[in-house]
Amino acid sequence: MTAPTIVLGPLLRHVDATEATVWVETDAPCEVRVRCGDVEATARTWGVHGHHYVLLALEGLEPGTATPYAVDLDGATVWPSAGDRPSTVRTRGRGDDVRIAFGSCRKAEGVDAEALGRFGADALVAMATRMSSAGHEDWPDAMLFVGDQIYADEPSEDLRARLRARRAAGEGPQGAIGADEVTEEICDFEEYTWLYHESWAPADVRWLLSTVPTCMILDDHDLRDDWNSSWSWRQEIRTRPWWRDRVVGAFSSYWVYQHLGNLSPRELESDVLYAAVRAAGSDAEREQLLADFSWRADTEPGSARWSYHRDFGRTRLLVVDSRCSRRLDPDDRAMVDEAEWEWVRETALDADVDHLLIGTSLPFLLLPGLHHLEGWNEATAEGAWGRAYGAVAEKIRLAVDLEHWAAFRSSFDAMVELVQQVATGPRPPASVLWLSGDVHCSYLAEAHVEGVDADRTTVRQLTMSPFRNPLNVPIQVANRLAQTPAVARALRGLSRRAGVTEPAISWDVDDGPWFDNGVMTVVLHGRAAAVDVDHAWVDPTGTQGLRRTLHRRLT
Repeated sequence: MTAPTIVLGPLLRHVDATEATVWVETDAPCEVRVRCGDVEATARTWGVHGHHYVLLALEGLEPGTATPYAVDLDGATVWPSAGDRPSTVRTRGRGDDVRIAFGSCRKAEGVDAEALGRFGADALVAMATRMSSAGHEDWPDAMLFVGDQIYADEPSEDLRARLRARRAAGEGPQGAIGADEVTEEICDFEEYTWLYHESWAPADVRWLLSTVPTCMILDDHDLRDDWNSSWSWRQEIRTRPWWRDRVVGAFSSYWVYQHLGNLSPRELESDVLYAAVRAAGSDAEREQLLADFSWRADTEPGSARWSYHRDFGRTRLLVVDSRCSRRLDPDDRAMVDEAEWEWVRETALDADVDHLLIGTSLPFLLLPGLHHLEGWNEATAEGAWGRAYGAVAEKIRLAVDLEHWAAFRSSFDAMVELVQQVATGPRPPASVLWLSGDVHCSYLAEAHVEGVDADRTTVRQLTMSPFRNPLNVPIQVANRLAQTPAVARALRGLSRRAGVTEPAISWDVDDGPWFDNGVMTVVLHGRAAAVDVDHAWVDPTGTQGLRRTLHRRLT
């Protein structure tokens, strides 16, 4: 019998002072053991659709230490193998210093000359290169992936070839076979695994994910471009015969590959679905559990919560799902449904911290011109200028992706109100920072919120995108124009004529926009905050690395 091997991972996910979780996918059922110094954890894999997974919790680790770990399958050590860089668990110490790197939007198309020419250097590979020669004190304590790690609707040419072959053989979701629009799109759980394997398996990325704790959240390309943009989009997409398979594949795989690792060991212990999946008597039973959960999560968003939080000393990272839990009724649009928004409010207001970081895949504060454009578009699409123009506005919304927080004005105003409450409490944080991606450019914006003393609490939008998926030049030009005062004033006037009122917040983009692949790192020390902006490049030897574009003090 062939010995089991690791297919994907290990991924280091949740880490605090004394605990860590490690996720692994194997090619066969087996017993997995993770050894970290004197601490170890063992569990048997559970299977879904012919794939085998385990998430192990290491408990009783020593605070403030950096300890290499190893992974055994059925008693044989398989990670790291000979010559590999050691994977390390770095637990939090007593201090409150923290470094959190973040970004979004990554195409995993290989690193040959053609791919580097089309997509540029890969920021994750570049970060692994930097970490290989840097001390642990310069490594990020965690990485936040704010969406679009995978592109179900835009797979690589290699995966499209596999999809064509699978469809030709009559395999896969029956609703997709023969449907021209999805012949070359990912549609079920098996095909979603291809995306994760392609994205996370390259050696440098694999090592990075094995040694830096990660937090993740989904965005539209996990399902399809424009996902949940509007009521009409939603009604139309549900008529497609392949939609249910896509939803079940997307959410089932997201739950397995991304969501479980966002949870702490205590949260995992109380997760009803996780307990049911592990206790199920067969793969088929697990598959049905995940399918039922996934379809319900899409059709009844209040039945699932993808938002979560992590604490790093006196810093709270609150990650908000700004895609799945939307309310799309034209008369009651909201970025986050009522139940999830109440959880977000409570989690923010209950935090006695020096820094509140709000991770949301879609930027809360856009370039000013785009903000006003989206406000105008939402108002006119919902009938501010009459029914005929509303239909035109809906087409514009979908054509140019006008579906950020600015296009859900009730939720935008609710977020501003939440920040006002957080920043005017008895002990306000030194900073409230939105960490976002999605828009394929990066920038820093400083906000001024009514009633908030900027000398006590700085409020800023930090946007980093892409890791690796650059905008074409015409869209870059459009973004630069949207930042100019003249264009912003014109679009603000347009939104006013559609009845949009000014929010209780104003902001200026003080750095950027940049359009190169890269990564941002928030650096927190006590009540001081700073940000490093690094962009990826390929040096003359062909090595992918990072160059520092900006270091900015925020407080």
